[in-house]
Amino acid sequence: MTLQETYNFFESLKTETTKKSEIKVYEKFIHIIIALKNRALSQNEIHSIETELENLNLKSNPDNRKKFFNKALSKFENYLKETLSLTSKGYYTNLSVSLGVLFGIVVGVLIGERFEKSLGLSLGICMGLFIGAFIGRRKDAQAEAAGNML
Repeated sequence: MTLQETYNFFESLKTETTKKSEIKVYEKFIHIIIALKNRALSQNEIHSIETELENLNLKSNPDNRKKFFNKALSKFENYLKETLSLTSKGYYTNLSVSLGVLFGIVVGVLIGERFEKSLGLSLGICMGLFIGAFIGRRKDAQAEAAGNML
């Protein structure tokens, strides 16, 4: 499936549905395809991407479209991340915030042993959230400066 065929396929799916959640998934796919078409990729890279799109089996007719295309989008983004080092906008921010909250809970439990538990947890989560957001934004800015962001 070529990039243009994939673009046309998701545009047609977008016009067929009225569900906003499905339309968001289709628009994410369309955004990625347009970004890939605008990049200066070699023929080998384009062929590799088109092979991956073929392997996703997008033209199958699943019962739950949103779930199926969400999984396909996730697989495709992981493929682009691993092979071409391309990330979507906000990738590192989302990852860092989640990890920051996770580690913030651990720190909050440790602080909570010394003081009040709820105070320790809320303080730890807030600290983890802010530190994670800061680190993630920096990483996203670096990826955008390097030209690795879709």
